[in-house]
Amino acid sequence: MALEEKRGKGLSFTQMGIEDNSMRNGRGLSDQWADSVVVRPRTTERHITVHKRLVLGFAISILTLIIVTVIAVLLSVRFEECAAESSSRAANGTSTKLNQSRDATLNHKDEEVQPWRHLRLPTSLRPRHYDLKLSVYMDNFTFSGEVNIEFECVNSSKFIVLHTDRLEVEKAVVYSDNKKPGVIRIHRQFHYPSNQVYVIALHRELKPQRTYKVNITFEAQIENELLGFFRSSYVLHGERRFLAVTQFSPTHARKAFPCFDEPIYKATFKISLKHETGYLSLSNMPVETSVPDEEGWVTNHFFQTPRMSTYYLAWAVCNFTYKETFTDSGVAIRLYARPNAIEKGSGDYALQITKRLLKFYEDYFKVKYSLPKLDLLAVPKHPYAAMENWGLSVFVEQKILLDPEVSSISYLMELTMVVVHEICHQWFGDLVTPVWWEDVWLKEGFAHFFEYVGTDFLFPKWNMEKQRFLTDVLHEVMLLDGLASSHPISQEVYQATDIDRVFDWIAYKKGAALIRMLANVMGQPVFQRGLNDYLLTHMYGNAARDDLWNKFSEAQQIHHQLQPQHPSHPIPHPMNQPYSQLKEAMQKEGKNINIKEVMDRWTLQMGYPVVTISRNDSLDNSVIISQEHFVYDMDAKARVPDLFNTSFLWQIPLTLSAGNSTYISPESIIWLSNRTESHKMGQLDEGTWLLGNINQMGYFRVNYHLHNWRLLIKQLMRNPEIISVGNRAGLIDDVFNLARAGYLPQNIPLEMIRYLPQEREFLPWHAASRSLYQLDKLLDRTEEYSMFSDYVLSQVASMYHRLGWPVNSANSSIMQAAYQTEEMQREVIMLACSFGNKHCHRQAVSLISDWISSNKNRIPPNVRDIVYCTGVSLMDEDVWEFIWMKFHSTAAISEKKVLLEALTCSDNGFLLNRLLNLSLSSDLVPDQDVIDVIIHVGRNPHGRHLAWSYFREKWDILNSRYGEALFMNSKLINGVTEFLNTETELNELRDFVQSNGGVAASAFARAVEIVEANVRWHRLFEQRFFQWLRKSPNS
Repeated sequence: MALEEKRGKGLSFTQMGIEDNSMRNGRGLSDQWADSVVVRPRTTERHITVHKRLVLGFAISILTLIIVTVIAVLLSVRFEECAAESSSRAANGTSTKLNQSRDATLNHKDEEVQPWRHLRLPTSLRPRHYDLKLSVYMDNFTFSGEVNIEFECVNSSKFIVLHTDRLEVEKAVVYSDNKKPGVIRIHRQFHYPSNQVYVIALHRELKPQRTYKVNITFEAQIENELLGFFRSSYVLHGERRFLAVTQFSPTHARKAFPCFDEPIYKATFKISLKHETGYLSLSNMPVETSVPDEEGWVTNHFFQTPRMSTYYLAWAVCNFTYKETFTDSGVAIRLYARPNAIEKGSGDYALQITKRLLKFYEDYFKVKYSLPKLDLLAVPKHPYAAMENWGLSVFVEQKILLDPEVSSISYLMELTMVVVHEICHQWFGDLVTPVWWEDVWLKEGFAHFFEYVGTDFLFPKWNMEKQRFLTDVLHEVMLLDGLASSHPISQEVYQATDIDRVFDWIAYKKGAALIRMLANVMGQPVFQRGLNDYLLTHMYGNAARDDLWNKFSEAQQIHHQLQPQHPSHPIPHPMNQPYSQLKEAMQKEGKNINIKEVMDRWTLQMGYPVVTISRNDSLDNSVIISQEHFVYDMDAKARVPDLFNTSFLWQIPLTLSAGNSTYISPESIIWLSNRTESHKMGQLDEGTWLLGNINQMGYFRVNYHLHNWRLLIKQLMRNPEIISVGNRAGLIDDVFNLARAGYLPQNIPLEMIRYLPQEREFLPWHAASRSLYQLDKLLDRTEEYSMFSDYVLSQVASMYHRLGWPVNSANSSIMQAAYQTEEMQREVIMLACSFGNKHCHRQAVSLISDWISSNKNRIPPNVRDIVYCTGVSLMDEDVWEFIWMKFHSTAAISEKKVLLEALTCSDNGFLLNRLLNLSLSSDLVPDQDVIDVIIHVGRNPHGRHLAWSYFREKWDILNSRYGEALFMNSKLINGVTEFLNTETELNELRDFVQSNGGVAASAFARAVEIVEANVRWHRLFEQRFFQWLRKSPNS
């Protein structure tokens, strides 16, 4: 066998122990045996002599004793199972604070009964250092390894419990590393697959405050998957080349070596990689020594890492080339990729901005980057856009390689933000790591927030944090967080499956939105001081959300002490002013800011509020402000009263202005903490409108009395620029979503978008198009759909003709393009083509025809996706075949993605079915893109039923391939089901979920709720919606 043949090539530690006979060849005890393991000391055997006449009686006695013993053991096992379950339930019921401090959650004696049964590793042992030596065999995609783990005993224990998954353990040795070193005898060792752990039961207890070592040799496959240590490939000059790379987050380091695979267990690592000389190897640290081995082999020994968690340890074996640059402080930055991509300069842009970003973050956080180098690795296959491994960040090629001749501004923006996100993780996530996965938003929320802050540093004119953040983060996550199946941003993790569940857009996008709200409330100086203290205090360690709140509280106190106690000027807008002035404004209302108390409401409660502002007719110049939990399914409040009880209250920083046709007042700050409050305003006459949540800094929706909505619509029609760009986008998003949830009549959002022909800014158009596409997926199979599409086109037509189409100039460059102008033009063209503008269709067909006839692509990169999709949908099968051919022949990564998505736009069911089958059953489509193919076919009205049927038919295959990868299953489930909107489809979904056996339960629960909402909208609102359109002069 290949596994046996390569053992001689493996690296070896000095053997300091005796192999236990029960585990030769990696054969462990069964799970059933594991349940009843009890460690007992050996007793001396005694010879007993009996009279022949007593033999029969003795035999009967022995038999009776055996039976009684078996019964006792069975009862003991059951008792231990109950005890384990009981302790698990007790742990589940503890408060979040207890859950953050591991040592307080579990009773040590309970832990020692059967510690392998718990989700979490026992707290008895704590790793200090790993020596990990691997031999990688790319010829047969296997690897062998030897790990030597130095650990400290915290509480006495007879068990060493380590994470392993799919590893064949060959041998384990335990020895003391104290004054009296020596081998510790192993009583039993076994795998416990249910919790992906390997258990070593010892003859004697390990003593507290002593250091020990465990040495384990093992073997495994380099899987053709997307997690653990997996392989990928690419073609160069007609030859297929292979590489192997790791993806350990969140719980997959255990697929590559035995370890304490939880973020709290930080240790240092010394990695050695042995491989053929035709490859190079990378890891988190630079190579310390490179030692030629036997003929054709080399061993790279890497420098020791700082203390770090297992999930962002990394290595790779490949035959890439690289380009490099250096920061002013001497940090080496290299970008590794396929040789032809490096030769073309496709990685130059990412390399250049990474250098600038390291300096930006060092200046912003006032904490230096911790490692001597940072490698960026572009791989053909990866489950995510990127992974922030410390010192070795891995990116899928299409998120880091840029082809300026064919890449659009949208592609440039997305690539930029992915790089900005991953570099931020070198501080938030790598340097300071969440204690446990319940607070994953502490790293992902910050990285997502800084995507926009960091991109603004690189491209100040893009104005990302004040504009694009609203549509792409705030508006998007509110769609999810408004569901009854949502969850708090901090949620306790009880089972292994829950770990994957916490990595969703709630953690990323809601985390970013709350951080943005808090940053603007506190003011920039206090916010930055708090982050600096947080990073310095917890660097190379772990932190929980209370640690962050404490540092912000300390920062605000220091800042307050430095401010004048009695400011002579009035209280200004808090978003631009020091925290102390905001605090004084609150104290005037008899309130005090407690950051932990305020933020716990936002992080420990699901959802968000809708704030309703209305005039108080009985009092002069006052307004009544109320809050309630916003949810799309209002019936859920009656169905699940416990979920939506009166405790859902938030402390809300509400900014409020009043205005009329020529003037808008300065903002007032109101801290809303009760369900209903009354507040005085300035002069309010009949024509004065109210506007809340200025620039959408807060994480909530705002509703008004109908009269105020009509005043705002009138203002937009007359002079939209009186209201800020951010608030114009916010009004559009709020009005569409409030109508969908039943808070407003269906005609109000349609009346509001009548002002769009006057709108000159990109952001409100982007907000409107997102809302219109939400309606489009509900209506595109209705008999009267053309009435809706005609109404949309009537709002788009004048702007479409005014902006025209971009010209593909030979001297144009995406780096020089005006972002807002180009994106505005693209948004309007996309709306026009999507909703059936004849001129737009003719233009797309003309551009495709020119490309086919001349074999020269003159289509401007910024609209290629629109043109390709429109051409495929309108033209014949030959065009589809042409695009399919170009998809295979192009070497440009960004172009490949656009071409693949265009193939899903056909109205030919045969071609769509062919594409679905080819994507899943061949190597023609990268693994990470298969899901996108299925989703995009489902978005096509002609492919919706096909994608839904295909999804159900191939579910077992899809789930086995992508089920363990974060986001992928939920992305697929949501993408395929969100367009279903009939009673029949809803029943099909429910039947499928019921027969599915609980796999991906949270994603399917969300899917069912969304489809129920689609069906309910048709039942309650469709008729009134079209009734208004029939009467509308624009229809």
